[in-house]
Amino acid sequence: MGRIWEFVSTSPAKSLWHVHGIPVRVLIHRIWNALIEDRIFGHAAELAFYFLFALFPTLLCASAVLGIAARSAHLIYAQLLDYMALVIPTAALGAVVGTFNETASAASSGKVTIGLVVAVWSASSGMSAIQDTLNVVYKIVDSRRFLWSRLCAIGLTFLMTLIISLGLGALFVAEYASRVIEHRVSDPALQNAAEIAVQSTGWIVAFFLMVLSFSVIYYWAPDIKARRWHWLTPGGVLGILGWVLASLVLRLYLHYFNTYTLTYGSLGAVIILLMWFYITGLMILLGAEINSEIEAAAAESALAQLFSRESK
Repeated sequence: MGRIWEFVSTSPAKSLWHVHGIPVRVLIHRIWNALIEDRIFGHAAELAFYFLFALFPTLLCASAVLGIAARSAHLIYAQLLDYMALVIPTAALGAVVGTFNETASAASSGKVTIGLVVAVWSASSGMSAIQDTLNVVYKIVDSRRFLWSRLCAIGLTFLMTLIISLGLGALFVAEYASRVIEHRVSDPALQNAAEIAVQSTGWIVAFFLMVLSFSVIYYWAPDIKARRWHWLTPGGVLGILGWVLASLVLRLYLHYFNTYTLTYGSLGAVIILLMWFYITGLMILLGAEINSEIEAAAAESALAQLFSRESK
């Protein structure tokens, strides 16, 4: 088994959409066993804690970077965060936006400059946890030194912040363009067609950037020896769809059966946010497990062919 994972690390599969003749039922069974063996549900809880720990430093970093171009960047970013209300439960998002606005308005430029390094280091803790967990998924020991590994996590954090900001920005621009069309175009049919086209383009761009974010994580986070870029993977697609679906189910549950506030009082919003982060981490890891098991199947097939040639 160790040789298979070594092969996966050194000879990545050309395509993850080819399961090499393994029945879907068998593949699902392998993925489930891998989830249990790698303690993915426990690691998802670990990621949820680190995501919460890294949330506000990440938002501060993003607003500080945007502040280079605009003084009211934190207000713009707060508006962009409102688009996350489609998947984040309202109570949790309200707590995030409220705290973010308080922190951003209270921080002077000097404080932001001095604290930026600390904020970046704290924000990268979530990505560092993803690195460690994906190494578990691919059955490899991280050979990177601590400082280099952390620098990679910081780079990935900046990249992910940029990608997510661009995705939210695409929705923001599409909404702004729709309002411009509403005021500038007088013909109702043309106005509706233009608004639909603009909104659809915004959502397509946002979805593409979401796919890109999963691809970036799966490519750079684990310390595999040889990397192969995949724009779209089965794990990425199922991870994104599962994340959207689970987020919407959680949102509907909280809308009709919100017992968190009754149970946890003022901490209810934090618990809800932790639950959403748990779902996010779980879907990232589920996608990684799906991809890794497909790659393991490809490695088994390649090694079997190699052994058959050597035996002849």
